[in-house]
Amino acid sequence: MQVDFYHLTLAPLDRVLPSIAEKVLGSGGRLLVVAADPAVRARIDQLLWTYNPASFLPHGEAGGDWDSEQPVLIADGTHPANDARNVALVDGVWREEALAFERAFHLFDEDSIVPARAAWRALGEREGVERRYWRQDENGRWAQIA
Repeated sequence: MQVDFYHLTLAPLDRVLPSIAEKVLGSGGRLLVVAADPAVRARIDQLLWTYNPASFLPHGEAGGDWDSEQPVLIADGTHPANDARNVALVDGVWREEALAFERAFHLFDEDSIVPARAAWRALGEREGVERRYWRQDENGRWAQIA
């Protein structure tokens, strides 16, 4: 399983998450987006409708009648009601349950760098986990630094 750590230094979550979701959906996958805070989930819901004036990402918030049909499901926990094999942890909190997915995207900013580093070190000791650490350079491009 692969865990991609995205250190949000220049681009905010609002620019990074849609790009990740587009790539997952473009490869035929599904995505579970996890955030504990209801306000963050509501913001992500709105973002996925409006981030690009020419399109949107099909999605829904967990708890609805159509959870299993959603290509992108926004939830407060890591149960993939949409059968997603990809999970995006967008609130800076690592969840061990993410290891049950094929790929996890752990997005964090400066406020959550200490716990992200702890998660990085702990995952380094786990067998079968491939870690990648991404950070933006001064031009805003993502560079894999570990």
